[in-house]
Amino acid sequence: MKSSPHPAPESIHPSLWRASQLARAHGDYVACGYSDLAAELPGAGWPMGALSEILIQHPGTAELALLQPALAGLQRGHIILLEPPYQPQALGLAELGLDISRILWLRCKTHSDALWSAEQILRSASCAALLFWPSQIRSENLRRLHLAAQSGNTLFTVIRAQQQALNPSPAPLRLKLQRVALGLQVEIIKRRGTQAHAPLIIPQARLAAMYRARPDTTIYEHEHVEHPLISESNSNIANRAQATRTVAGRAFTTAQHRNFPAELAG
Repeated sequence: MKSSPHPAPESIHPSLWRASQLARAHGDYVACGYSDLAAELPGAGWPMGALSEILIQHPGTAELALLQPALAGLQRGHIILLEPPYQPQALGLAELGLDISRILWLRCKTHSDALWSAEQILRSASCAALLFWPSQIRSENLRRLHLAAQSGNTLFTVIRAQQQALNPSPAPLRLKLQRVALGLQVEIIKRRGTQAHAPLIIPQARLAAMYRARPDTTIYEHEHVEHPLISESNSNIANRAQATRTVAGRAFTTAQHRNFPAELAG
């Protein structure tokens, strides 16, 4: 039998693939935890050391439930929540099965501070994951952060509005989320390899299964300061965490504490 005159692209270089096939995974990936989605993604999950984008209708469109298996699969290092639109809720994060002692909530005074912080976190390669909710971000800033991510092995996800889907992005993976009656609709608008033809739906029951109680619910809050946040060791970062208030046996931030009646205060 004669051999094919045209060798398979992946045999020449792992970064090559035919336009009709899903790209062959190279580099590190963390499993996404949803079999239907995994079948549509190179590496069957989220790329490490690269920018990924999640585009949402509004904050709280199950983006954390979608990321939960990947975040829970990261064995070590802090998980940074940078500029989330709402104050993180410790019990909700614990019910997602996340180790709350590893989660840091970072707020910044300005958008420039947030971009600077994101870049330092990525270049330091000292954290397991960075989830960034920018109110606005230019394509050149996305490119800079994508390059910074490539210097380490952090799970880096930018979460922003669906209206940004038509704007250019250097992210090799872009997903658009939408709540539907049956659960969560996930549309792959960009991936390495052939274009995805139709959205897929993660059933509501599958999303609900992501939630389970965890006993430790301490969450640390940091504000941006003049000196680099990640230039310090992880132990020093934890030592600078603001003290939390205990409510009904659970630890919350002081701002959350004010939302509870006095009789529940620990």
